[in-house]
Amino acid sequence: MAASATSSVILSSSDRVVAGLAALLIGAFLVFGAGLANSAVLHDTAHDTRHSYGFPCH
Repeated sequence: MAASATSSVILSSSDRVVAGLAALLIGAFLVFGAGLANSAVLHDTAHDTRHSYGFPCH
């Protein structure tokens, strides 16, 4: 039977603040950048991304 080992990393309070601010900025971008964008802009972005990966879409 295999034994598993776990390890933990202790973060300082400044590291926690930086991680929290990064999560806040990413979340704000998702809400305001993608959530309030014009639907045509989102469609064009998805369309171009699909083509850049080589997937045909029409």
